Amino acid sequence: MSIFQGLSAFPITPADASGRLDTAALARLLKHIEEARADSIGLLGSTGAYAFLTREERRRAVETAMDTVGGKIPVMVGVGAIRTSDAVDLARDAKAAGADGLLLAPVSYTPLFDDEVFEHFAAVADAGQLPLCIYNNPGTTKFTFSLDLISRLSKVANIEAVKMPLPSGGDFASELASLRSATGSAFKIGYSGDWGGAPALLAGSDTWYSVIAGLLPSQALALTRAAQAGDVATVERFDAAFGPLWALFKEFGSFRVMYAIAKLLNLCDVDPPRPVLPLKDQARQRVVAALDHLDAVFSAGSTVCMQLR
Repeated sequence: MSIFQGLSAFPITPADASGRLDTAALARLLKHIEEARADSIGLLGSTGAYAFLTREERRRAVETAMDTVGGKIPVMVGVGAIRTSDAVDLARDAKAAGADGLLLAPVSYTPLFDDEVFEHFAAVADAGQLPLCIYNNPGTTKFTFSLDLISRLSKVANIEAVKMPLPSGGDFASELASLRSATGSAFKIGYSGDWGGAPALLAGSDTWYSVIAGLLPSQALALTRAAQAGDVATVERFDAAFGPLWALFKEFGSFRVMYAIAKLLNLCDVDPPRPVLPLKDQARQRVVAALDHLDAVFSAGSTVCMQLR
């Protein structure tokens, strides 16, 4: 199976206030995902705070990942950077450390044109010599990939997938048909935006690039497998169980909520990198309630679901 298929779990990257990686905490999170049998790990994605970390710390994160779960679960590494030369260096670092794939967003302070993004991606794909996924994340980068640009990039060596934002109006089927017509059947298409993961999979997307799976991989995997099997009733029940968390993601941003979850579950005790601030007490109590609701649904579920917890 392609690295860009199934459930890809995106953990936070535990680090202190100076940006120094906590390798032991990261290893625990990654082992948790691997033991849950997710399909891949998305290391140093937006949830992984890649933009806040130095090249050295990003290299240490990849090395920690490969030492911990390398060969047991595919690891895709985010290599986004403002300068093409820096992204090239990060791609080579990931390759040297043994990563299985790359994720690249067009990070920029100056708004980019399509040809600039094309050249940027072509350079990084060539330097990394690993399967690369296009990260179409206009909410962060303020750059939206056109269908034509995705089509052009799909023909570049090593570029094999795209990570899409949720479509306006939720029409996954039409967007998937357009993308597949423009890129070919071998090119993998997945979605981020966790509350759209279930409908995207039911519509036939290849991948759910999931934030929540970075800390709750078993529950996210149960939802993924139900959707892949076309079990609509189970998907609806599981997705409703996640509903309070999806509401918190939309209100506060999944980044902040994930750090709160990590603390509440005693997975690691770190705050988000400044200037991002931790959630306030009232919001944290809502996270507690959301986790309790999720746990109640899965605890009352089938034997298979209980085994996945």
